[in-house]
Amino acid sequence: MFKVAILGCENSHADAFLDLVLNKKIVDDIEFVGVYSDDTAAAEKLTEKFGVYAAKTYDEFVGKVDGLIVTARHGDNHYKFAKPYIASGIPMFIDKPITVSESDAIEFMRELKAAGVKMCGGSSCIHAPYVKKLKGELAENTHGEILGGYVRAPVSMENEYGGFFFYSQHLVQVMCEIFGFFPKSVVSYPSESGVFNFVVRYEGFDVMASFLEGNYVYSVAASCKKRFVGDTYTLDNCYESEFMEFHHLLTGGEQPVDYPEVIAPVYILNAMYRAYLGGKEEPVNPIGEI
Repeated sequence: MFKVAILGCENSHADAFLDLVLNKKIVDDIEFVGVYSDDTAAAEKLTEKFGVYAAKTYDEFVGKVDGLIVTARHGDNHYKFAKPYIASGIPMFIDKPITVSESDAIEFMRELKAAGVKMCGGSSCIHAPYVKKLKGELAENTHGEILGGYVRAPVSMENEYGGFFFYSQHLVQVMCEIFGFFPKSVVSYPSESGVFNFVVRYEGFDVMASFLEGNYVYSVAASCKKRFVGDTYTLDNCYESEFMEFHHLLTGGEQPVDYPEVIAPVYILNAMYRAYLGGKEEPVNPIGEI
């Protein structure tokens, strides 16, 4: 049995992952040794619902687990919670946003690589069937050269979990999967109606990234030389898909994307936020050597 702990269980991920294993039995080789949250009530709720142990500190499971799931709502806690476990070399699932700051992101990835830690995670949206379908079609050049794109997802600008950074990786990670991880720059076009638009400039084409406050509709589209393709998509079964990606690492599988791609959304989000605050085009900072 693989022993796994969940750190940061204030959101729906912890509940969903526990339910998938303990109730729906999607795998039979995982034992959840416990959960931790800065929000004691959140951890106690999972104890009542699933019978899992609630730890007093986030480093309580060091040396006692074969894998780690970090799903804290605030991205600033992800590296902090994971750090004591890195030397163990165990696989990790890290929720979105991977981190809030670029400095945390690069330091986190360097430590993971040095310790040989495999990781997955980020946004569950990349597991949506339509996102996978469109990614495959564009990779195979089914619709011809990409001329431009559009991505839409919800945003929460005011919250206690990092503001803009709390929810925005959903959009950006889908954009990365479809159009590429390393755009050049970002221009911001905010409005007073709860819509926050950005033009993300790639080499040879632009993508419109449209964040809508409190509107939970997810869409992605590509303007290609042969035709325009796109659709809305739902998040049905995405939790199961991303959990199985983590299980793949536990059983010796390879990491789905390399470390620079893991943190590319963090660098894009920071460029977006600088553009939003400053009202001018901002470069996406290059990711240093990992």
